[in-house]
Amino acid sequence: LALAVPQVVAHRMARMALAGHRPSARDQREFQMMSDEKTAAFNESWSAMAAASMRANQQLATSVMTTVLFPWSKYSATPDVLASQYHQAAMGVLDKGMAPVHRRAVANAKRLKNTRLK
Repeated sequence: LALAVPQVVAHRMARMALAGHRPSARDQREFQMMSDEKTAAFNESWSAMAAASMRANQQLATSVMTTVLFPWSKYSATPDVLASQYHQAAMGVLDKGMAPVHRRAVANAKRLKNTRLK
């Protein structure tokens, strides 16, 4: 994202500046696609994060309940292990949420790299 996003933003901002108050049909398609992609990426991210959150909550609840109900069990987790599991769960949810954004940004950078502004 650190490389792809600035490239895409620079290209699109230059295109908007050159288009002026009367963008061409090609520019209008690009601007509409930009809006549509953002909406789609948000929806995909939201869904992926919700699904990852549900899976993480189930795993964390199982781990906590095992620890509380069976503290003598070999599957019982220490506070450090539980904290690590919470951290891993949070990072997993964020990773799932950023994947659609990353995929689109990289694809746009590749596509726009060979596209002329005018």
